[in-house]
Amino acid sequence: MRRIAISVAASTMILSLAGCGVLNATGDSSDASPTKGNDVTVGLLLPETANTRYQKFDYPIIKDKVAELTRKQGRVEYANADAKAAKQAGQMQKMIDDGVDVILLDAVDAHAIAGQVKKAKDAGIPVIAYDRLAEGPIDAYISFDNELVGEVQGRTLLEALEPDADSSDKIVMMNGSLTDPNAKQFKEGALSELNGKVTIAAKYDTKDWKPENAEANMTAAINAIGKDNIAGVYSANDGMAGGIIKALKAAGVTSLPPVTGQDAELDAVQRIISDEQYMSVYKSYPEEAEAAAEMAIAKIQGKDIQFDALTRDKVDSPTTKAIPAQLVQVSALTKSDIKDTVIADGIYKVSDICTAKYEAACESIGLK
Repeated sequence: MRRIAISVAASTMILSLAGCGVLNATGDSSDASPTKGNDVTVGLLLPETANTRYQKFDYPIIKDKVAELTRKQGRVEYANADAKAAKQAGQMQKMIDDGVDVILLDAVDAHAIAGQVKKAKDAGIPVIAYDRLAEGPIDAYISFDNELVGEVQGRTLLEALEPDADSSDKIVMMNGSLTDPNAKQFKEGALSELNGKVTIAAKYDTKDWKPENAEANMTAAINAIGKDNIAGVYSANDGMAGGIIKALKAAGVTSLPPVTGQDAELDAVQRIISDEQYMSVYKSYPEEAEAAAEMAIAKIQGKDIQFDALTRDKVDSPTTKAIPAQLVQVSALTKSDIKDTVIADGIYKVSDICTAKYEAACESIGLK
């Protein structure tokens, strides 16, 4: 799925264009084809609420950026599908019927939504795949480098097992939903690090990414492997990590094995400082969301140079080749990285993390 990862050169070019004023070009710029003005409507379809990032970060950041880019004349029409593919198809159809100017689509089921993507295309509405690569005639794609996410998770889990790690160590692998193409990429990236270095004693594809499903899967794994025989757990995201840790505690595990995660959710950051979860993957939601808004506005306003600068990667879906894309970089988040990631970027304040329950843990790592 991934052809190339985003490069420093691409980022440098975007900065250079910004310095020259190209990224703030107006509709009468020589680089623009016939355009829409600032009075535009961006349709935003997000997949679920189990992961808190969509409501807390993606939607408000995109909404604010669209307002900024359109001098407060543009608006965002927002819908969340609550992890229901049929519901999202209906939401997208309504946006097509309403005549929105562009759609940012984070698909519940990347395959099932392909028909709606074609309907939008036929109606002259560009569709930009956001965070997950939907099938159908997508105009562009923006997400994090998903294989790198899995690589970072797998590599950091191995580091947690050192210096005594060997290929006989038993790992439980808790992957995401089969309907999410990102889950496949996370899995592939993780396996590229884990294969041959540990024993994957149990693995699951977790329906709808739900923590309660991960908890049930982990309970089954504990019963099959034995609570004292699990050296570590690969969890594809933080929500599932929470369910996994519940299952381990319920089984009477007092010294928790290292558990991975992704998304740097507040609960996960607190679990990391209190030694319940070993790591998460930090992804700059402001960077992804703001770039998506810039991409959408540039597309519908005909600012072709800006759009090309924002989409210098290429990716393939099962239905479409060489989709213009931007793949945003990620980093591991462990105890030692909290200050330089979620706090430095303003995602959380120290006071958000270091509540009374976690005050002593925060002090132990100098977080105050």
